[in-house]
Amino acid sequence: MQLLIITPLEEELSFLSQSLQAQGFSESIQSVGKLTGHCFPKLGVTLALGGHGKAQSALQTQHFIDHNEHIDLVICAGAAGALSPGIEVGDLVVAETTIEHDYLLRFVQRPAPQFAGSQEALSMLRSSQYTLHPAQVHYGIIASGDEDIVDLERAQALHLQTKALAVAWEGAGVARSCRFSGIPYLEIRGITDTADHDAPAVFEMNLSIAMENLGRFLVQVFMR
Repeated sequence: MQLLIITPLEEELSFLSQSLQAQGFSESIQSVGKLTGHCFPKLGVTLALGGHGKAQSALQTQHFIDHNEHIDLVICAGAAGALSPGIEVGDLVVAETTIEHDYLLRFVQRPAPQFAGSQEALSMLRSSQYTLHPAQVHYGIIASGDEDIVDLERAQALHLQTKALAVAWEGAGVARSCRFSGIPYLEIRGITDTADHDAPAVFEMNLSIAMENLGRFLVQVFMR
């Protein structure tokens, strides 16, 4: 299986790359059109920077897709804030559905755009054996929108609105590119904070933990 893993931020890409290398896999850097791919040949994986926000990540994901004819699955991988009780820092959330929560219609009323994760990939993950103790893996909805959620009341309102377990920025943008290109999509996020007023301070502190767990999970379920 050939995987394209899109990380929104450079720090996320760096920590994920370090996690894969720490597990014994070598990295090579390749030019992919105007962008750069971090390739792990033995894993069949290319790590790539998507950029901050839905629009930028959609643009750069499409660029990588257009320059690669053999992508079986695109994974949007990065950090997220937890919206649901019982989800701890370092846990992972796998999106069965990504909901674009900031797509605000005023002329008409209809549900927010939703993007289903690849059923084949989800089935593979659910049936896989992995060890991440003490971290846990949760399956559900991830809310996607270009908004920092750093207020407990806003986080609670978003959870009630979307039923999402976690919130991040770029998933819906990557999903739109995949839908356009007809390529299976999945979003997996590592939890760095609880989307409250402490989030800006603890994000950097916890990012390496979240991305290390994400890297271990990816290798165990996709790459053995």
